[in-house]
Amino acid sequence: GMELSMMNLAKIFTYPYDNEIFLRKQKSLRRELLARENISYIEKKIAILGGSTVDDIRNLLEIFLLYEGIKPTFYQSEYNKYFEDAVFGNDELDAFKPEIILVFTSFVNLINLPTIGDKNFSADVEFNRYVQIWESLTEKYSAVIIQNNFDSPYIAPFGNLDNVENYGLNHFVAEMNLRFAEYAQTHKNFFIHDLQGLSARIGLDKWHNRFQYYAYKFAMNYDVMPDVALNLSKIIRAILGKNKKCLVLDLDNTLWGGVIGDDGVENIQIGHETPAAEAFTEFQNYVLNLKKRGVILAVCSKNDEEIAKSGFSHPDSVLHVEDFAAFYANWLPKNENLRGIAEELNIGTDSLVFIDDNPAERQIVRDTMPEVAVPEVNPDDIFSYIRAIEGAGYFEPVTISDDDLKRNDNYRENKQRQILESTAKSYDEFLKSLNMKAEIDSFKPIYFDRIAQLTNKTNQFNLTTRRFTRADIENFANDSRYITLYGRLSDKFGDNGLISVVIGEKINDELHIILWLMSCRVLKRDMEFAMLDELVKRCAGCKKIVGYYFPTNKNKMVAELYKTFGFTQIDENIWELPIENYVAKNKFIEIGGVKV
Repeated sequence: GMELSMMNLAKIFTYPYDNEIFLRKQKSLRRELLARENISYIEKKIAILGGSTVDDIRNLLEIFLLYEGIKPTFYQSEYNKYFEDAVFGNDELDAFKPEIILVFTSFVNLINLPTIGDKNFSADVEFNRYVQIWESLTEKYSAVIIQNNFDSPYIAPFGNLDNVENYGLNHFVAEMNLRFAEYAQTHKNFFIHDLQGLSARIGLDKWHNRFQYYAYKFAMNYDVMPDVALNLSKIIRAILGKNKKCLVLDLDNTLWGGVIGDDGVENIQIGHETPAAEAFTEFQNYVLNLKKRGVILAVCSKNDEEIAKSGFSHPDSVLHVEDFAAFYANWLPKNENLRGIAEELNIGTDSLVFIDDNPAERQIVRDTMPEVAVPEVNPDDIFSYIRAIEGAGYFEPVTISDDDLKRNDNYRENKQRQILESTAKSYDEFLKSLNMKAEIDSFKPIYFDRIAQLTNKTNQFNLTTRRFTRADIENFANDSRYITLYGRLSDKFGDNGLISVVIGEKINDELHIILWLMSCRVLKRDMEFAMLDELVKRCAGCKKIVGYYFPTNKNKMVAELYKTFGFTQIDENIWELPIENYVAKNKFIEIGGVKV
């Protein structure tokens, strides 16, 4: 009956989905979806060439596509006749004129398997069987082909060796998947449905159900079929341009921890100092990468606009105000703002995905704008925001064009610096190629906490190992007798944050170093030289710098630091450097403008 209204449909299709409802209500869901009014469908003819029983996959796929405004008609091969239909032809399939062809095979369909002990086994025979399918289909039909890759086997006969030796099943599956991927990279209108990734995320023990295979020839557990159908629908939706276009984000406890209006920019959780801050930083990075491949970003927040914007001036903020195409921070109801955002960007409200930590706000939008995607998220698990975006596949790309990538100018943290280091001809060349940039300046209020924290936790690269509270740090910053410096360092792989602190006290015409420390994660990058250069610049009126080194059982690594700086040892703990003819020592780090 009509007990499923449009709003109920929206609820059922809200991520995370309840698989059981989809499995139990296949027929009534289809009926309700088709009964909706004012839906203009894209009609598509989809052929499923199946290597196992795919009736439920077909029914569930239809439901997910109908919800997205795609109305499929199906041709389905007879059980396990995928090869025959593709290669030897079939009048019925010819007459159907498919526009999309799913080759729905999986691990259970691999035939030419390795034999024990055959080190020279080649995957060619099996791979060529699939190439024959693809080439034959391409020749006959002007259709898009979607090919499953292979889920990992449910057994590993050789244990860990199964993934190593040529005769291992797991090794064979991995090689087949790699070859499928290479084929997809070089053939247009050919897409891989990543059964391997999906089965791994679900978990192989849950994915494989051998009893169901023997009894019903299901390639995977009946319970996970909605996941499979959804994953397939993501590809089809993307091919047909039905993706969402814009990610709309709340701010407080969504892009940072805390409430900017109450806590102020110094106290919101972002950066690397707490687990929560790490989580919000990861989410911001994730969002920035969405932007770089072409997803539009917008803000919808109950806040004073100026205060809201100040959150992005936090030195550890990954996102900045200019990353957002629309910025709505005011006290209006969020559904009004979402309409405003869609209008301003000239896109439909059905192109919006809204992430908000507040269940009441989510519900208002769902009740008044069921066409907006509003996933359930859990603010106690910030990673659930990422899971929701990926799980529902709102922005799933099928190809990423050069245009998409040109939006992304800076390097991602994709190659470890070590790889670069091992390929550089000399260490100097390696340092140069890092494109390091530093921000070095006097202590600022926004950094007081971080600086105090560094003084209390840095043990190895710390010359005097004196510990200071936040209040001490504030006093140093506001007293003209002291020169204070912090240093932030970033390179082409990413931002290391605030990693060095120096405090010097001016006594007559000498500067005495009270504190000199650096985080060990930036060792051997010449940051200490950049700090010294800047310190000397600020020593107006001083003739020399006096440095102190007090050994502990942890700070031996800096015993020779003053020596490398060119200081002269005066006494067991005291070193001196005249600064009249000082020559700058930093060669590789660009000292940039100050961010804050």
